[in-house]
Amino acid sequence: MKKAISKSKSLCFFIALLTIALHAKAGDSIAIIPKPLSMQVHEGRFVLSSSTAITTSSSDADVKQTIQWFINKIATSTGYHLSTNKSSGNSISLVLNKQADTSLHNEGYTLKVTSSNIIITANKTTGLFYGLQTILQLLPPSIESTTAVQNIQWTMPCVDIKDVPRFGWRGLMLDVSRHFFTKQEVEAYIDQMGRYKFNTLHLHLADDEGWRIEIKSLPQLTQVGAWRVKRTGRWGTFMPALAGEPTPDGGFYTQDDMKEIIKYAQDRFITILPEIDVPAHSLALITSYPNLSCTQLPYSVNAGGKGYKRNDNILCIGNDSTFTMLDKIFTEIAAFFPNSYIHVGGDEAYKGFWEVCPKCQKRMADEHLNNVDELQSYFVKRVEKIIESKGKKLIGWDEILEGGLAPDATVMSWRGMSGGIAAAKMNHEVVMTPWDYCYLDLYQAEPTGEPPTYGLCRLSDSYNYEPVPDSVDEKYILGGQGNLWTESVPTFRHAEYMTWPRAIALSEVYWSSKANKNWDDFITRLEKQFPRLDAANIKYSTSMYNVVFKPERMKNSDFGVTLTTEVKGLDIYYTFDNTNPDNFSAKFDGKPIQFPVGATYLNVIAYRDGKPIGKQINMPKDVLNERLDEGHHEY
Repeated sequence: MKKAISKSKSLCFFIALLTIALHAKAGDSIAIIPKPLSMQVHEGRFVLSSSTAITTSSSDADVKQTIQWFINKIATSTGYHLSTNKSSGNSISLVLNKQADTSLHNEGYTLKVTSSNIIITANKTTGLFYGLQTILQLLPPSIESTTAVQNIQWTMPCVDIKDVPRFGWRGLMLDVSRHFFTKQEVEAYIDQMGRYKFNTLHLHLADDEGWRIEIKSLPQLTQVGAWRVKRTGRWGTFMPALAGEPTPDGGFYTQDDMKEIIKYAQDRFITILPEIDVPAHSLALITSYPNLSCTQLPYSVNAGGKGYKRNDNILCIGNDSTFTMLDKIFTEIAAFFPNSYIHVGGDEAYKGFWEVCPKCQKRMADEHLNNVDELQSYFVKRVEKIIESKGKKLIGWDEILEGGLAPDATVMSWRGMSGGIAAAKMNHEVVMTPWDYCYLDLYQAEPTGEPPTYGLCRLSDSYNYEPVPDSVDEKYILGGQGNLWTESVPTFRHAEYMTWPRAIALSEVYWSSKANKNWDDFITRLEKQFPRLDAANIKYSTSMYNVVFKPERMKNSDFGVTLTTEVKGLDIYYTFDNTNPDNFSAKFDGKPIQFPVGATYLNVIAYRDGKPIGKQINMPKDVLNERLDEGHHEY
């Protein structure tokens, strides 16, 4: 009898261990990004099948649109066409709270997955949509396939999730001026944003290199300003347009195009923020209407040459026609963009032309302005009145602080955090987007292994940044965004490469609670996102696996180099003899290594579990030495 009891206890103990192990395995397989506020994993799995129904008792049109979006999404990869009628099989139920759960706000949701049904509950349809995005991340990666996948069981673990975003503004900026992206490409970008619960797409629609939005009352903007000469190579090195040279490079969105983009985004609960960058970055506008500049000389749309200061790319503030023109532009922009904001840029204004322009000097005298900074402030305040007359609010880059901030302006802080701090302390709302954490056009790893650009913003920089400085009240920080400037981004595939995965890191910065952030846990979950991106044919960077070089001066020698990686647990192998290193080469042991006499290159590569990961980097000794001389001790 005692032996039987003992065996019974052993069996129970084994079952308990097995249950714990299965729970752990199920929990380990869950890789939701951005990380939910809370999650509990339970026994069992829900099986999505052709008999699964997706239902709601709501008559809300947005809920029905969201259900149709999910049906179409599921059909693409599974071939299943989910019913909207409750069947005898399993079901997905979308429930809008009749009495709001104040803890969920407008975008939060709860998700309960059992073996027989799924229930998503939210106060608004937005939360239901985000709950469905989480369901997609609980299903196998092939759910993101662009074609039907055969012979797979579409299962997900049983979980209870409560999820609420930290910030209301979670955005990405896509510069469509420097390089034009088609309507279909912008819509693909919107779909990619939706996966990670972004809700704002900031479109940079006008700059020196192209005017991208139809303004019907000003046809020259798209007839002339949307086109430039064709150049291929490294941005910033191109020669300007030759006399009479054709201008085939460019494009623009008709207002009907943009209305379709706006609707496409709205169906995914993303709002489009339009930006018309003034008073500087206006060469495409000035090329179309030369009377708007201080010099009134003829110019060509910039094709990617050097030095904006050599061309007058800034609007003449002393010219009343400037404000008449802007009133026409903003009247039409306000009419079909539903976003409550219009972005006016305001950045990088070279004021040298204003200092010698008789009209600008007269304006300064008439308005009792002491300097050209105050002249820019006058411009922004006057433009704010134009925008407010259209029922919109003004937002601009942090340079709009110079000379005095417009009364109701919102500041997008890009030159670090200081502009945002200053604006918040003046009780103005702020969108944090500091360049060294949020600029997606920067190098994302060692530059010698990356396509050419400028600056450096690693994945860990983006993930570890905190948008709310200690010195300000969080209520003034609306949120933030990542910015993809496209001078060095000539194709949509490269736009994807530069965006992902750094924007995935930013999605967690802006959505997840500060207490829930953990770099090592994020990397584990991120690596499980890569098969999903592969299935969706989205290009992304794996530069987080590349070796980081840290040169340092050493006693009695020139310098030594320490090698690290952003991702922990990798082995680093190196050679000095110009051969390609592998796992039979010298292994870095944590101590600084030095160049042998005669060696001019340090070639390195990272391995994981005996297999190469990341790129091989061939680092010239001269480059490391130059970085030391310039004070750069880590790249």
